Amino acid sequence: MQKLIIISLLLISVLSCKKKEYAPEGPTDVRIKNISDLTFEEVIVSTSEKPDDIDTIGNVANGSVSDYFRFAKAYPKAEISAKINTGDSLVKFSTGTVSYTYMQYIGQDRITYEVYISDMNKRKLTISNVIEDEPLVLK
Repeated sequence: MQKLIIISLLLISVLSCKKKEYAPEGPTDVRIKNISDLTFEEVIVSTSEKPDDIDTIGNVANGSVSDYFRFAKAYPKAEISAKINTGDSLVKFSTGTVSYTYMQYIGQDRITYEVYISDMNKRKLTISNVIEDEPLVLK
């Protein structure tokens, strides 16, 4: 009887192992919501330490959201830069570099980074919130 149980457990464990098409850390669909009073132009987003996880989002008007863009991996923090018209010219603002060490990835979700201008003088953007919109359905 014990042999039958052990063989059954081994058989179930072998049959349940299968390779997934996508890694559990991603992909993640990301969009930007501009919650400031000014338009973000030429928005660039980097969501992880991988060189492939950098994309140009384009322009995001104040109070609106961008389209979703797919990244291989994303974290609760991201490096986001945008050019903002300060009256005289376009000036680059940024969240600054991010250390992804010890950070938990988001996984297969559609998320929105809510971004605002936290310091005009230092040209600083800040992510105020990360909203998990819905699970990502992969085919």
